[in-house]
Amino acid sequence: MNQLTFNNSFSTLGDDFFSRLQPMGLPEPRLVSVNSDAVYSLGLDPKELKKDWFLRWASGNQTLPGSDPLAMVYSGHQFGGYSPQLGDGRGLLLGEIEGPEGKWDIHLKGAGSTPYSRFGDGRAVLRSSIREYLCSEAIHGLGIASTRALSITMGKEPVYRESVESAAMVIRLARSHVRFGSFEYFHHTQRPDLVKQLADYVIEQHLPDIQGEQDQYLKLFRYSVHHTAKLIAQWQAVGFAHGVMNTDNMSIIGETMDYGPFGFLDTYNPEFICNHSDTGGRYSFKRQPMIGLWNCNALANAFTSLISVEELKQILEEYEPLLLKILLELYCQKLGLDEKHSDDQTLIDSLLASLAESQVDYTIFFRKLCYFNEKMFDKHSSEDETSYTNLRDLFLNREDFDAWARKYRERLGKENTKTADRKVSMLKTNPKYVFRNYMAEIAIRKAEDEKDYSEIDRLLTLLQSPFDEHPDCEEYAKHPPVWSQKLSVSCSS
Repeated sequence: MNQLTFNNSFSTLGDDFFSRLQPMGLPEPRLVSVNSDAVYSLGLDPKELKKDWFLRWASGNQTLPGSDPLAMVYSGHQFGGYSPQLGDGRGLLLGEIEGPEGKWDIHLKGAGSTPYSRFGDGRAVLRSSIREYLCSEAIHGLGIASTRALSITMGKEPVYRESVESAAMVIRLARSHVRFGSFEYFHHTQRPDLVKQLADYVIEQHLPDIQGEQDQYLKLFRYSVHHTAKLIAQWQAVGFAHGVMNTDNMSIIGETMDYGPFGFLDTYNPEFICNHSDTGGRYSFKRQPMIGLWNCNALANAFTSLISVEELKQILEEYEPLLLKILLELYCQKLGLDEKHSDDQTLIDSLLASLAESQVDYTIFFRKLCYFNEKMFDKHSSEDETSYTNLRDLFLNREDFDAWARKYRERLGKENTKTADRKVSMLKTNPKYVFRNYMAEIAIRKAEDEKDYSEIDRLLTLLQSPFDEHPDCEEYAKHPPVWSQKLSVSCSS
């Protein structure tokens, strides 16, 4: 017995919302990796993973009893231009499962062509599957709302992209697969009744406390706007660039989803563009907060049949102040500041300017800053002096950092927190490891060239606890290799 009991609430909405079809299984499948932590989230006995049914299911060769596979329809704004029909072009929603941590949508990515494939083959390739599998867990490990991944399977089927690649599948877990574009589709096809039906469904599934209230749609929209603002503030704080912030890639409940050409900052560069296809820089790192608001505006347009324009505008005006408030709080946490002072934003802005000018590695700097001691300037010990030198040497303009460090020490003097306690708190806030693109490339090369999948499991363990030391993975806490600067990631998958 597989122990998984499916519910299929989305399939009750009617055929306007999806197309029913079965997955196209991979030939001669093999299990590449399984996420044991996600297995626990589903309440599945780990022993079941070694049974034949799991491999058949994870490779699309078997549909489990109670499952009702379907491809969801939606539209969306892609790089600012509206695409009237998109939908699940290479994935199927298999159903929902109630686990120890609540309800999860189960989605099979790479399941073959659907009515929304737009002449594509509906397959995912191994390299993009590895990237999504690991990055979704990396974002989750950082404490940021995200889809998750249960497994990767691959089969002996050639897939033609820039070159011939191996077909693969990922089982993705999400609290919801409803997107901004889901509402846009029914709004722009002039079906306000279905906009309302979809809104009622999201409220029932995710906001039951407001169900039936007179202003429930207003509260749903505010929830989406606020959670989007929070999500993007968290991205900015950890240095994560999504790469393709189209409205069809935006979760209605504020989860990170659809990992394509993502990238974590190496050196701090606000102009960073992680997507080679984004020639205009629409989704550059510094523009993510603005694009989030742009996307919320597109969602507001889709809600005009439910909420007055004036009320929609009022909620949209809450986005920027909330994002800036959360981002300030996150940076104060990264700096170990518990109390609020009027000049904190100036201190943060001057630091980020120095990081950009000296091209300092973002993650390494904040991790080393955890060891900042107010006594460093006094040089009471060789350890203090070494810690400060390690920080200072990250900068090309060391005098500039000295000036900032003096202001930082003065600001720390206004805190009541002990140095040791602040260090512990900062180490839980500033990760030692993030999922840099070169790490993904190492795992991909070993998998594709050597048929060695061990690096995937190694990175999975590392990224699920990025604040821990992991002495056996210390090389991934160092500056990235020079060759990584030549890596290029695009929308091709």
